[in-house]
Amino acid sequence: MARVTIADIARKAGVSTGAVSYALNNRPGVSEETRARILRVASEMGWAPSAAARSLSGAKTETVGLVLARHPSTLGVESFYMQFIAGIESVLTERSYALLLQVVPDTDAEMRTYRHWRAARRVDGVIMVDPRPDDPRVELLSGPDQLPAVVVGDPSLTGSLTSVWTDDAAAMRECVRYLHAMGHRRIARIGGVSHFGHTTIRDAAFREECALLGVVGLSAETDYTPAEGASATRALLLAPERPTAIVYDNDVMALSGMGVAREMGVVVPDDVSLIAWDDSPLCEATFPRLTALSHDVTSYGAHTARRLFARMEGAEPGAFLDSTPALRPRGTTARRRRD
Repeated sequence: MARVTIADIARKAGVSTGAVSYALNNRPGVSEETRARILRVASEMGWAPSAAARSLSGAKTETVGLVLARHPSTLGVESFYMQFIAGIESVLTERSYALLLQVVPDTDAEMRTYRHWRAARRVDGVIMVDPRPDDPRVELLSGPDQLPAVVVGDPSLTGSLTSVWTDDAAAMRECVRYLHAMGHRRIARIGGVSHFGHTTIRDAAFREECALLGVVGLSAETDYTPAEGASATRALLLAPERPTAIVYDNDVMALSGMGVAREMGVVVPDDVSLIAWDDSPLCEATFPRLTALSHDVTSYGAHTARRLFARMEGAEPGAFLDSTPALRPRGTTARRRRD
């Protein structure tokens, strides 16, 4: 198949070759509407800059990309991504690289962004987050001549791409065993978005460990927000046989759960024990201090950035375990009080 040229794109988009050049090189001279149309046509035609063009413009952009397919409001309340991005930035700064962050509404928009970045040579590599089973993004980024990519997630979800991951299954099992040893026999899990791979992995480990220990395991799905964390907590505590312990998929839901328990006159930890995932500073700042499954999220981001640089420099793909979140017992868990 012949290489797609700027003239080919110009004919299909109905513009001049000069306009195509401005759009593909991210230079002023065309409207944003025209630029978007040209980039869409270029992506659909599979355009990529020639080796000669790359050598003239410089082989590297000194930028890496991160796309978050989430509602912007969730990023304002979750501390995970701010810590994770801080870790990425700590490595990028050492190499005088920049991070191009884009928030999009869904996976389709995320995939369009990757195609755009590749066609327009906007970034040298990408970090992909929140992988899920049979993820179309993995197939896209595994294709020929795609951008170097590192996926933040379990290697069972990432195909042939490099992955950096935490052992969430082992952490969840440790959590259930701890609560069982503390006398809890009715344990609930308030999880996150159901189609995210790490949610399904935690769900499976929770169910399996509860079954192994003869514990009644209850589950609720949320979107990670404090409002849904509070709603799920209230429903569990209003049940005729309420749980004596609840494990949350992030810290802000656990904090909202503490507020609901107090409002309902349920004493933490005497009546119900609470555990949060991702040990942010919020867990230490509250009273009582939150028991948490802890790992260094900033270090996780830095590790991910280092693996991306290795891929951009030609390293073979691999799966790299960053850590297993460790249980940090604090003031929100206690031995089950016998009635």
